[in-house]
Amino acid sequence: MVTFALALLIWKLSTRFRLYPKIRERDVHTRPTPRLGGVAMFLGVVIAFAIGSQLPQLSIVFSEPGKILAVLGAAAIIVGIGVADDIWDLDWLTKLAGQIIAAALLAWQGVQIVQLPGLQHSALLLSSYMFLAITVFLVVLVMNALNFIDGLDGLVAGVAIITNSVFFIYSYIVTYQPIAQSQYFNLPQFISAVLIGACVGFLPLNWHPAKLFMGDAGALLVGLLMATSTISFTGNFDASTPLSDKQLLPAYIPILLPFAVLLVPLLDFGLAVFRRLRAGKSPFSADRLHLHHRLLDMGHSHLHAVLIFYAWTATASVGLLLFLFTPSWVAIVVTATGFVICTIVTLSPLSRRKAVEAVVQSATPGTIGEKDVATYDLLDVASDRNDVESAPSPAEADRALDRLTRGRRPKREAAP
Repeated sequence: MVTFALALLIWKLSTRFRLYPKIRERDVHTRPTPRLGGVAMFLGVVIAFAIGSQLPQLSIVFSEPGKILAVLGAAAIIVGIGVADDIWDLDWLTKLAGQIIAAALLAWQGVQIVQLPGLQHSALLLSSYMFLAITVFLVVLVMNALNFIDGLDGLVAGVAIITNSVFFIYSYIVTYQPIAQSQYFNLPQFISAVLIGACVGFLPLNWHPAKLFMGDAGALLVGLLMATSTISFTGNFDASTPLSDKQLLPAYIPILLPFAVLLVPLLDFGLAVFRRLRAGKSPFSADRLHLHHRLLDMGHSHLHAVLIFYAWTATASVGLLLFLFTPSWVAIVVTATGFVICTIVTLSPLSRRKAVEAVVQSATPGTIGEKDVATYDLLDVASDRNDVESAPSPAEADRALDRLTRGRRPKREAAP
């Protein structure tokens, strides 16, 4: 409720005083939109922490004030860097330095991975410097992964709601004790609940067509809190307790779950870094080749692209969670079925696009303008005019051409 009220206030003030940047070439939206929604989310998180600190039922969450201050301090650093980037467009090195400082602050106050489950039913022990480096790396990785997919209305907020809900359910079930609060119920579950609330409060103004963007400040904040909750939960793994076969998978889920729920963001992040390094550019340079851009170029609408991201996220995260409650073969079948359905839905526009390209290639000269050829026949230059076997029949061409012209006629009439 606090985040929604503050987001509404920031939207009105930003609109009144024109506090929004110009539209960039890689942007999907077509009208200037304020990008300071992350400030509302941050203030909502801070107020939630303040109220929670006064509730006796949550006293165990605030039993280590150093960690609480580290989380809020790291969040303040990230939001400050994000707001500065949204206003002045900082260089990638400055942003990366700020992210490393925020992650190091968390690790310095004990919010870090200290032990990991090993392969021999025991703990994997590394040096403190190694765990510190792993913590900083994972925090920076998750922050940038969330920031990279922040290109469609409601995408990051919705993905965060799904992923944190799954993680909250998992952590609550694993640590639940009917008699008293578990020692593992502290920061991870509280941060997940607070982040879900902040995203739910922000989503109404960020849903398509968005009135307010969370900007880099909001996307980096979401990534920071998600990484913090999962790392602090994994850091509570008890290395002194031998792991049985039934306990081995639950011990690994805190490590696997963040990668499962962030499957699409991490994939997009990895492809972007590889693509830019291969082109001799900085891995943090901007382009218009992210997965959400590709979905739009394939023919998906804005809403369909967002829902596809939701579906992939939910399938991966819920599928991993099923391993705790069902036999492994059931979880595998359900997850594989979900991935197949997601793949079919994701690739479905390709058949329609191919049909339209066939229409353009076989249309009578003069029927379709050069603009339509550039739009619907991107491979026209490389097409083989002598390949008669792949050419559509006259009936197919006529039907597709009729669909194309009928679909474009209202736009031509409304253009003047």
